[in-house]
Amino acid sequence: MDLGKTFLSWPVVRQLTGDDPLGRGKAAQSARTAALQPRTKTADRVVDSICPYCAVGCGQKVYVKDEKVVQIEGDPNSPVSRGRLCPKGSASEQLVNSPGRVTKVRYRRPYGTDWEDLDLDVAIDMIADRVVETRNRTWQDLDDQGHKVRRTLGFASLGGATLDNEENYLIKKLFTALGAVQIENQARI
Repeated sequence: MDLGKTFLSWPVVRQLTGDDPLGRGKAAQSARTAALQPRTKTADRVVDSICPYCAVGCGQKVYVKDEKVVQIEGDPNSPVSRGRLCPKGSASEQLVNSPGRVTKVRYRRPYGTDWEDLDLDVAIDMIADRVVETRNRTWQDLDDQGHKVRRTLGFASLGGATLDNEENYLIKKLFTALGAVQIENQARI
């Protein structure tokens, strides 16, 4: 081991002998730290997106490498957020890459204790059957005073801001067409 090289590589020695007397820059930087580079530098492409968490609609830059999201940062060109993201928006990369992310339809039968995987088409058919059955069972043409209402109070919709405006608009139209009157969205709050 070369003692001179080891001694001269100490941060305090570099601080006292170099051009960083306060030890806030290169003097305090290890070789490992100096070799690091940002994940954004090696990305194959950058995709513009919108944060999925609330109704603000902050702009995001999504960095993709090998078809996998490696980093998400605020978009400085966004007139809404001007490059800033809240803690949830900053952590939205975890929404995509979390090992705990559910990527299959999961179903637990009534009184069941275990979850099972369902085919997407089977799950959609089950939901459609339940919506139609509930609508038929709870449909009201007239209220107690004989006024025409043509509605159901059997189901409601609570939308979220993780969907964009167009998707929420279509959901509102669907539930209105089905006769639901309790239609709300978290983004309105």
